[in-house]
Amino acid sequence: MKEIVIVLLDRFADWEAAFLAPALRGGVMPGHPGYCEVKYMTPDGGPATSLGGLRMTPDYAADRLPAQCAGVVLAGGMDWDKPEAEKIAGIVEEARRRGLPVGAICNAVSFLAVHGFLNEVRHTGNTVEMLQKWGGDRYTGAARYEERQAVRDGGMVTANGTGYLEFSREYLLALGADEPEAIAAWYEFHKQGFYRA
Repeated sequence: MKEIVIVLLDRFADWEAAFLAPALRGGVMPGHPGYCEVKYMTPDGGPATSLGGLRMTPDYAADRLPAQCAGVVLAGGMDWDKPEAEKIAGIVEEARRRGLPVGAICNAVSFLAVHGFLNEVRHTGNTVEMLQKWGGDRYTGAARYEERQAVRDGGMVTANGTGYLEFSREYLLALGADEPEAIAAWYEFHKQGFYRA
C-alpha cells in the first residue's frame, strides 16, 4: 500500500500533522476509505521527542524514500536550523524528482527556503522576513510569498505554524485523497466544530 512519510525532528510540533495523519489513514469522513499508510522518518532513524514530550519511534531513517512513498510532509518544530536537519534536503530533492507532493509547515518551510525549494513556487510561511533571514541569498522567491495560512502550488504545500488545518486540507487536495467536497466538509467540521458561537 502507498505511504505518506512524515518527517520529524527533535522538538517537533505535536499538532502540526495531528489532523492530517488520521485523515490519511482513516479517511476524511466516516465511511470513507483511508488513502494510505502513514510512516514516520527522522534524520538518523532514532526516536524524536515532541515539544509536548511525546516520544516517537520512527519507521525510517533519512537514507532514501521507500518505493511505495506517495508524498512527504515536513512537520514543523524548533530544530530545522540544526545540522541534523541537513539530511532531509536529499529526501525533499528525491521527492521532487519523483513528482511526489511535498508539504512543509512552520520552521520546516524556512528550511525549504534555505535549500532553494521555494524559489519557483507560490508559498507561505511564518513570515517572508523569516524566510529571507533563514534563506539568505539562497532564497530568491520573496515575490512568490503569499500572506495566507496555507498555499498549494502544484506539488508544494506550505503553511505557517498556525495553519495546521489549512495545511492538512491543501495537502489532502494535492494528493487527491478524497473528493474535494469531502475534504471541504472535513475542514469545516474541524475548523467550526459541532456548534458555532
